[in-house]
Amino acid sequence: MKRLLLVFSLLLCSFAAHADASLKKQVNAFVDRWHDDAAHARPAYFDKIAKDGIYIGTDKTERWRRDEFKAWAKPYFQRKSAWAFKAQRRNVYASEDGSVFWFDELLDTQMGVCQASGVLRRKGDSFEIVHYQLSMAVPNEVGGQVTRLIKDFEEKDGWKGGPK
Repeated sequence: MKRLLLVFSLLLCSFAAHADASLKKQVNAFVDRWHDDAAHARPAYFDKIAKDGIYIGTDKTERWRRDEFKAWAKPYFQRKSAWAFKAQRRNVYASEDGSVFWFDELLDTQMGVCQASGVLRRKGDSFEIVHYQLSMAVPNEVGGQVTRLIKDFEEKDGWKGGPK
């Protein structure tokens, strides 16, 4: 009986690991398609963001709900390519019940290497993005120079930026 329970437990663990890997594969495919939609300026890009979803860009003023983001990005999506992000690496995590997923990714972009993180929730047999945050990856060795450059820029007369 103990052997039977052990075999059954091993099978369950094996199935759970397979299901986890399968879900991660689905999440990766979804996020890759989302990035590909932007690379080809397809409006489906915005359909993958939840209506209440938040997109945070690299500028400190860039925090949008989906429809605000869509309006801001309209000129980019009138071209052949809005922007092209290609994942170098992505880590995917899931809630115990498999209804919420989060990830972090290292990206090749037109801005150089960027980092991003996102949160997805299940929507039918797919997902929707409820939160995405993009940031430029600044090497620690040049962080001080970048900080000074930003400070000097923000102190310029006439700069109207700042948090929304």
